[in-house]
Parts: sequence; structure tokens; C-alpha cells
Amino acid sequence: MRVADERDVEALAALRRAWLEERAGAPVDDPGFEAAFAQWWRTEQPRRTFWLAEVGSDRAGWTPIGSINVVEIVSMPRPGSRGGRVGQVGNAFVLAGFADRGVPRALLEAAVDHAGERRYRRLMLAPTAGSASFYRRAGFAPAGETLLVLDPFAAPDPG
Repeated sequence: MRVADERDVEALAALRRAWLEERAGAPVDDPGFEAAFAQWWRTEQPRRTFWLAEVGSDRAGWTPIGSINVVEIVSMPRPGSRGGRVGQVGNAFVLAGFADRGVPRALLEAAVDHAGERRYRRLMLAPTAGSASFYRRAGFAPAGETLLVLDPFAAPDPG
């Protein structure tokens, strides 16, 4: 487990593609994806930390098997408070063949340790239905119903 850097963009893009293809059950034809991912990486890099899980050795080489990232959100200061930072966990993925070998837990622990080191006030995430119990077992709890989402392209509710 290690923090990813610019040299890992190709591996992270391959994992992102694998994530979608595992869910779709088929290859996804998008020849421009890797370039789009690399551009996104460069844009996000100043505020986002990625971890890469690998198997292998220095001698035989390393194979990426999973990743996770945390985006840092800095609160606006106000009179009497200088704000603070929170982290948003995102894009956690482990290849199916390694999901039951402790890799998801190790990736999440890296993100939680990072949150402590950066002194985040909280660490948030939006789990899928299938991953919610994993995060609850790791100590995450519902934060109420304070998050509202708007799809700006959806037709407004006439009621």
C-alpha cells in the first residue's frame, strides 16, 4: 500500500476501467478514456490523495489491484472560526479476486490514517448499497438526512 503519484496515472486509469467493466460484465469501448483520466488526475491532484494497493515484489514487478482516494475540502473561515478541513472518501475499488484478502480494509485504513494526520474534522463518504455494511463495520455512521442533491438537467417537480 502506498500513496500514488504521477507515475501511477496509467495504473489508476486501468483500475477505474476495470471497476466499470466488472459492473457492466463486458469491456467498455472508450479509446479516449485514458487521456481524459490523465487530465482529471492533473486537475484533482492538488487536493486529492490516492493510494494504490499492489501485489508482487521488487524483483518480479508490481501489479495494481486496488485504489482509494480522499479529496480535501477546506471550509470557508468566518469571524470567530478559521474553518477546518474535512475529507471525502471516493472511488474505492479492489479487483474482485482480491476483495476478500483484506485489501479493502487496508485501503480504508490508509484513508482514515491520512484523515488523522491532516486533522480533518470528519471523513465522509457516499457508499453504494453493497458497500454500506463494510463502512459501518469500519466505524462510519449515518450523518442524518442533511444532504440534498439536485440534478440541474432534470425537469422540476410540478408539485
